[in-house]
Amino acid sequence: MRPYRRPHFHLPLLLAACAALSACGHGKDTHPGQPVTKREAIFKEFLRTSEPVGMMLRGSKPFEAQRVQQLSATLKALSTQPWQYFPVGSTYYPSRAKPAVWEKPAEFKAAQDRFIRAADRLAQVAQGGNPDAIRPVFQDMSESCKACHQEFRGPPRF
Repeated sequence: MRPYRRPHFHLPLLLAACAALSACGHGKDTHPGQPVTKREAIFKEFLRTSEPVGMMLRGSKPFEAQRVQQLSATLKALSTQPWQYFPVGSTYYPSRAKPAVWEKPAEFKAAQDRFIRAADRLAQVAQGGNPDAIRPVFQDMSESCKACHQEFRGPPRF
């Protein structure tokens, strides 16, 4: 019979492994203008803003028409902002942009325009305060995000 080993004997090894892995994290974006950092910040803000709307429309949170109107207006404003931060050569880590962003500029621009139109339409429809009218428009905006990601966004790079 093996003697019982207390779990804390492995703690120093676990802590050392965690410290080593944390050193592999994101480095500071030192590129001129920090385009990857800036576009990622806008996309993260977009996600933080859209999640509460989606939760209200799915019934996970109580629907608040005024809050949806405010968030939708913010989404509309954010929808035009990240595109300037896709200059040629901004594919360095941690960018997940596929080469198609620069190889197919017309298609990338069309995806941007669809997203911008969908966010604009969401802000318009949200003014009515009717969740049944807002839901399909929010879905259309979400689908425009998904379609762009499928075409122009790759898997995480480690």
